Amino acid sequence: MSILTLISDTLSSPAAAGNIEYNGQFYGTDSNAARAQLQRITQATAQASTSGTSIAFTSIPSWVKKITVMLAGVSTSSTNVLQLQIGTGGAATITGYVGAVSTTGGSQNAMSTGFSINNNMTAAGLFSGIVTLTLLNGNTWVEAGTIMPAAGTPIGAVSAGYLALGGTLDYLRIIGSSTGNPADTFDAGSINILYEG
Repeated sequence: MSILTLISDTLSSPAAAGNIEYNGQFYGTDSNAARAQLQRITQATAQASTSGTSIAFTSIPSWVKKITVMLAGVSTSSTNVLQLQIGTGGAATITGYVGAVSTTGGSQNAMSTGFSINNNMTAAGLFSGIVTLTLLNGNTWVEAGTIMPAAGTPIGAVSAGYLALGGTLDYLRIIGSSTGNPADTFDAGSINILYEG
């Protein structure tokens, strides 16, 4: 067994042949089989969730198998369910989600038009948390999340679900909605994602 030790941020040129992926480039003869020892984790650009009815992340690479969504102090103008939707072809899928979101106080809502990640939004509440999407197989994605409010504001929520997407995921958005279409306006906070292969 060979051991590779990286001692700088750059690779020597030309790169030695082998099953190495570094900084978005593959080195080796079979890039799919060779994903191997170095995992790529990419941080997107954080977006202020202070205006608009949708916070979207586009052009997510086809090799992604896990996405972590981070919300910090997010607020909306009304009380619709905070939903996370994924999609293919640069558009959100708004049907087929299976699962539920439950408040820490016990109320529960089934998913259908998105991964419902908080069913206890209030216009004054500032909510933060982590939602993870993981590729199960094919194009089926599994979601799990925990969203909690700032101290002294309404209770938080836990969620879990899945979606058999119609193609390769390349799009993700967060909305406040009861129908699957953007409705509530974001008015505080920040949202970002990490994705990895």
